[in-house]
Amino acid sequence: MTSSPTNETVLDTAGLDWIPLETGQAFKPISMPDEGPRQLLLRVQPGTVVGLHRHHGDVHSFTISGARVLLDPAGHVDVRAGAYVYEPAGTVDSWMAVGDEPCVVHISIDGPMDTLDPEGEVTSSTGTPELRRIYLEWCAASGVTPAPMLVGVR
Repeated sequence: MTSSPTNETVLDTAGLDWIPLETGQAFKPISMPDEGPRQLLLRVQPGTVVGLHRHHGDVHSFTISGARVLLDPAGHVDVRAGAYVYEPAGTVDSWMAVGDEPCVVHISIDGPMDTLDPEGEVTSSTGTPELRRIYLEWCAASGVTPAPMLVGVR
């Protein structure tokens, strides 16, 4: 992380490790503020399904590499590298990484995300505090110093 002469903060995401989530999924935190949208990179291995979930806030995502299919009951939607997807608050969806390479998506999300069972019942909820905890636990277990801007220090 470096600061420019005009006080911008730069986080070198290429220098961050991928932090495991569920099988076939890992993330790199970019911004985890106490309030407002969090930013992260999500990497999903080919064939891995991001299970049914509901967003409490708006989601903006940009597919950086690879491809994914939005598993919409009304019809599947192919999303390739370079595509932007907007999901309004309340959206319930699922998607799968497809192709021969991992799908990497930049995500900006405001509020928690509920994981749902097939009947639509909430099984867990993940927001910025939970992702920050996962990040800090991973750092401690891996002997990595947390990036100051990710833990509230600039």
